[in-house]
Amino acid sequence: QVQLVESGGEVVQAGGSLRLSCAASARLFSNYAMAWFRQGPGKERELVAGISCCGGRRYYADSVKGRFTMSRDNAKNTVTLQMNSLSPEDTAVYYCAAGYLRSATDQYDYWGQGTQVTVSS
Repeated sequence: QVQLVESGGEVVQAGGSLRLSCAASARLFSNYAMAWFRQGPGKERELVAGISCCGGRRYYADSVKGRFTMSRDNAKNTVTLQMNSLSPEDTAVYYCAAGYLRSATDQYDYWGQGTQVTVSS
């Protein structure tokens, strides 16, 4: 069983930046693909960014390319999502997810409780 705990969500003004973190309690953390999903008001959950296990291949949704950067620290069992140039359309609950031996865009097995990001105009 893997537990994921997100942090860093808050209210920020449009154009601002925010950094989300996710701490994972997983053995062999490097064998897990990690991802950030989000679900905005009245919207379906979407994959924002992911890093595959093993090779470290990255994926970014078109809507965040050039603005968001995901990274992982296998020594600390953490992943982060640096979000720049935020807009109200980025308002959502952001979820951290983990998948054992998966690629960045595969289905994920474990989920955090989510952290709220609100971007005010």
